[in-house]
Amino acid sequence: MNKRSLAITTGAVVAAGAGVLAVGIGTIFAGLARDALRAERAVDDGPDDLLAVPTVEPERIPVDAVGGARLNVERYAPAEAGDGDIVVMVHGWTCNIAYWYPQINHLARTHDVVAYDQRGHGTSQLGRTRPTIAMLGQDLDAVLSAVVPEGRRAILVGHSMGGMTIMSWAAQYPEKVGSLVSGVALTSTAAKAVMQNHLLIPVDLPRYTKPFESAVSKLFTSTPMPIPRTAYGSRFSHYIALGPNARKAHVDFVDEMIAGCPPRSRAGWGSAMGKLDVTAGLDALTVPTTVVVGTDDRLTPPVHAEQMAEVLRRSGNLRELIVLDGVGHMSSIEADVRFNEILDDIVAESARASSPVT
Repeated sequence: MNKRSLAITTGAVVAAGAGVLAVGIGTIFAGLARDALRAERAVDDGPDDLLAVPTVEPERIPVDAVGGARLNVERYAPAEAGDGDIVVMVHGWTCNIAYWYPQINHLARTHDVVAYDQRGHGTSQLGRTRPTIAMLGQDLDAVLSAVVPEGRRAILVGHSMGGMTIMSWAAQYPEKVGSLVSGVALTSTAAKAVMQNHLLIPVDLPRYTKPFESAVSKLFTSTPMPIPRTAYGSRFSHYIALGPNARKAHVDFVDEMIAGCPPRSRAGWGSAMGKLDVTAGLDALTVPTTVVVGTDDRLTPPVHAEQMAEVLRRSGNLRELIVLDGVGHMSSIEADVRFNEILDDIVAESARASSPVT
């Protein structure tokens, strides 16, 4: 075969391969779009007052973190909170402090509450360093150093990437867990293989699409493209992030929050989660730890919660595994009243455990 024939053959093979790739990926995205648009509409039963912007004005604390990033930290510290545990809440991928409005509105008038924008989210800077899972834990350590005074402890509450943040922190700073933390809530999260176990891709697609599922996952999480704002956008947010019977107020709130995440930050952290393994952090969580998950969570399905709970159970540190029926990934928004009750129980138990015996 001469050089010209070889070049033609090579070009044809490459073009054919690209065509097959495009067909495979296109079929998967078409199936996802089909299921999203066929799914039940969100229930329009009016606003949820717990999603309102908190009327209590927080103290804003700038915290400098590794890689030249400054984090936006907000603290609600009413006088009646006293010197009890500080509830520190860590949001997930593509969210921001507003994710925790239902919990802030519930707790902030009576308890010391801290929430912060993860690096590259909300008004926190992304910094100059490529995002890594280790960096999440280092950022949390910087926040805890700034907001937890000597002699007090924190209750850590993490959702999705926020739960991964807590486990990353515990793995890197195991010596601080017992002295600095009194309890943990890991909500709609995973310790490993998060990209391999999601349930976003429809199960009834042709067999030829199977080899392309990994490529679709990477495109979905790691491409720094703006999310187009269309009339159907909230339908996709509903399908991906919330349960089938979610309220319209919750879907619209989540859709707006996700759309506000900068594409570069979304892609950077999506890529970092592809290498997730923070199981060492579970072993380091030597305090009562509650695991919460929704039955209809497509992003971190219940198999992750069960795996984490089993590790914690073996070490004697599982407080409870709580499964919320019909709830999707945004569990502490979708089931905000129930989740607030869970938090109340955790805070009360922590207070009883730290009270001196008389």
